[in-house]
Amino acid sequence: MSNSKPQNLQNHARFDPPFHFFLAWVFLANVVVSIVYAAHHLCFYSAWLVVLSIAALIAVFRIRIYPLKVQDRVIRLEERLRLQALASPEWHAQIYRLTEDQLVALRFAADDEVVELAKQALEHNLSRKQIKQRIKSWRADYWRV
Repeated sequence: MSNSKPQNLQNHARFDPPFHFFLAWVFLANVVVSIVYAAHHLCFYSAWLVVLSIAALIAVFRIRIYPLKVQDRVIRLEERLRLQALASPEWHAQIYRLTEDQLVALRFAADDEVVELAKQALEHNLSRKQIKQRIKSWRADYWRV
């Protein structure tokens, strides 16, 4: 997938405009409108509308989170395989000590620095953000959901 602007630490976050700028706001507004309506017209049906609105909002966010979790599992597997291919065999056992957050962050590191960054991540217990900040040669991930 080609993008006109190279990806880096400052611009790697992804937004899905239909979700982030429309759907989430519509369902949030629906909760607010249903609460206001229930406050003015309190009855079983207006209270039930509030319950349904909250349930729909939760469902929308859960439906968004599930594929992200699956994607993180795939990234974890890909990065473990990449580290096994690039690291010395005596270091392979250490790969499984890396957390999911660390592996997800390491996907942005180029092959020539990923093993050293992985070692630093374990040694200093680096967070996702700290790992990304240490990357010198950014490896773009344009396929992230």
